[in-house]
Amino acid sequence: MNTSPLRIALVSVSDRASQGVYEDQGIPALRDWLTQALKTPAYFEERLIADEQSVIERTLIELVDEMDCSLVLTTGGTGPAMRDVTPEATAAVADKIMPGFGEQMRQISLYYVPTAILSRQIGVIRKKALILNLPGQPKAVRETLEGVKGENGETRVQGIFAAVPYCIELIGGPYIETHDAVCPAFRPKSARRPAA
Repeated sequence: MNTSPLRIALVSVSDRASQGVYEDQGIPALRDWLTQALKTPAYFEERLIADEQSVIERTLIELVDEMDCSLVLTTGGTGPAMRDVTPEATAAVADKIMPGFGEQMRQISLYYVPTAILSRQIGVIRKKALILNLPGQPKAVRETLEGVKGENGETRVQGIFAAVPYCIELIGGPYIETHDAVCPAFRPKSARRPAA
């Protein structure tokens, strides 16, 4: 049983934000959502970097291999533009590709905009870490993590974060608990631990 502290990396990939042209909104959106969703205390490592494949690769490797992050969430750089290379950098450092995460993120975003089919987010595993490419817009970040909710708060399309805690546990990471009101974590009954 892994009892190490939960370390989560938040990486915003943006040429202009990294140059100070405008204020980054990706990292605050990720941090705010995770702070609301997680019961398990987490330490955040944050990086604001340019859309350069070599820089993204080095950053992801550092966060997993040296900083011991169990979860790395990137935002930005996943579209079809020439400078959008986050998925390529993520795939280059991966041990395993987890295609279901990208498929579900596009499914969620298609509920709102037809241009969701232009997004190329992926999920991968490197060592004992899960790396997920999220969209660049704060609203889309929340939607993909949390899913599509109906008027009465019922889930219409499942968000990706429901599967994240069990995935991290399966690859040797810490046991993660969430607040059900924000995003209930799904795991088989045999994998659930009694509430502390």
